[in-house]
Amino acid sequence: MKIAEIYKSVQGEGLLTGTDSVFVRASGCNLRCWYCDTPHASWKPTGNDLSVNDIVREATQWDLPHVVITGGEPMLFAELIPVCEKLKSMGKHITIETAGTLYLPVACDLMSISPKFSSSAPAPDDHPAWYGRHQRTRHQPDVIRRMISEHDYQFKFVIDSMADVELVRAYLEEFPGIDSEHVYLMPQGVDQETLEKKSHWLEPLCVQSGWQFCPRMQIQWFGLSQGT
Repeated sequence: MKIAEIYKSVQGEGLLTGTDSVFVRASGCNLRCWYCDTPHASWKPTGNDLSVNDIVREATQWDLPHVVITGGEPMLFAELIPVCEKLKSMGKHITIETAGTLYLPVACDLMSISPKFSSSAPAPDDHPAWYGRHQRTRHQPDVIRRMISEHDYQFKFVIDSMADVELVRAYLEEFPGIDSEHVYLMPQGVDQETLEKKSHWLEPLCVQSGWQFCPRMQIQWFGLSQGT
């Protein structure tokens, strides 16, 4: 399984914000969002191929109860199945961060799903092949329904403009079984000034709509940097 990095940090998004965690970042992604904040695991994937045992050994060196498996897109790798099995056998709480386009029968405690809208696609003139692939594969309803039927879940939507909020509403109409308490909206941005400007109108909108506001605390704590 190709791994970009394994590190200890603090969860900055969603239900477990503020939780000390070990992050295992898979390298490689089947989508190409224009705003991706981890290009070293998508646009220009870096890292090394590690065995299941190597991944588990590195992820457990800090003896923390929470492990977050992220990417890139970790569901690309079948090795994720035994990685999760071994971590669960050691009593770890596992969060998997995914775009919800691929399914694997993994053991996890929290499936953290970040669906991608048409507005996330790269520029068609600059990246025509990736644009087409992104738009064809970014939405997989059967995968989403299976994930939420099998796992505790949260949905994290990246919001760049008010138009994205309307896309969230349409998405939730398509999946009426999604509990609004598990829906998080987070502003798109990789610096504190941008996040604050978008948070100014997004946070009250979340309160009004019965959703959770997700401020992306890792940017406030550490800035945009690897290993955080």
